Amino acid sequence: MTEEATIAREILAALDEKRQIPCITGRHSGFDHKAAYRVSGEITRLRQERGEIPVGRKIGFTNRTIWDEYKVYAPIWGPVYSTTVKPGAESLSLDALVEPRIEPEILLKLGKAPSPAMSEAELMGCISHVAHSFEIVQSLFAGWRFQAADTVAAFALHGALVHGPFSEITPEIRDDWRRRLANFRITLFCNGEAVDEGVSSNVLDGGPLAALRHLAAVLADDPAAPPLLPGEIISTGTLTRAMPVVPGETWSTQFDGLPLEGLTLRFE
Repeated sequence: MTEEATIAREILAALDEKRQIPCITGRHSGFDHKAAYRVSGEITRLRQERGEIPVGRKIGFTNRTIWDEYKVYAPIWGPVYSTTVKPGAESLSLDALVEPRIEPEILLKLGKAPSPAMSEAELMGCISHVAHSFEIVQSLFAGWRFQAADTVAAFALHGALVHGPFSEITPEIRDDWRRRLANFRITLFCNGEAVDEGVSSNVLDGGPLAALRHLAAVLADDPAAPPLLPGEIISTGTLTRAMPVVPGETWSTQFDGLPLEGLTLRFE
């Protein structure tokens, strides 16, 4: 068994047993992004073997306002699975997650595969639907202290993805949506009290479409990465800070400038 296959099994076991582990970068000399994505690919293979189906991707660390907090200075990506995506959920148990945090995001559904060379209008033409989502992220590394390669290997910090109804993007409204996705605000509430605000430009300066372009470019440069396919969902990164969550709390959102309903989610 290769070192990367051994690391993949260690990380997956930590997920299953809900326990934290020392950072991979601190124990394996030269463990970099390329090695981390190979570990991620092996974890995906193992999860598929046990019946988990990749249904899309999450892009992490697109919000540049939080880069200093985590000492991670570029986006990462990882798969989301049939077992981790929760459409329309009103409550979510935190029992299986370690140091969970909540991230309000925009979720894109692909009608066709994008490429990084596309114009903004062409990128928007690849999107068949848009929804609002909460990604519940987690850290297998205590105190949310890690290097970027650690996060890539450990599921890109993905725990669960709860999303609301999809809005279909027809040709007649496509340009309006493109403009709105580049210029909106969101407020995040905990138990009815506003705790943070975000704007679309927090996501790589251009909003969710900028995150999609970045992902398309990264995948195009990695022959081992599965290409984006029609039907995939793409979670484009948090619009606010990632906030710690505990059972008993109810979190909600409100948009200004985007025709999506806010979400409400209670943690158990």
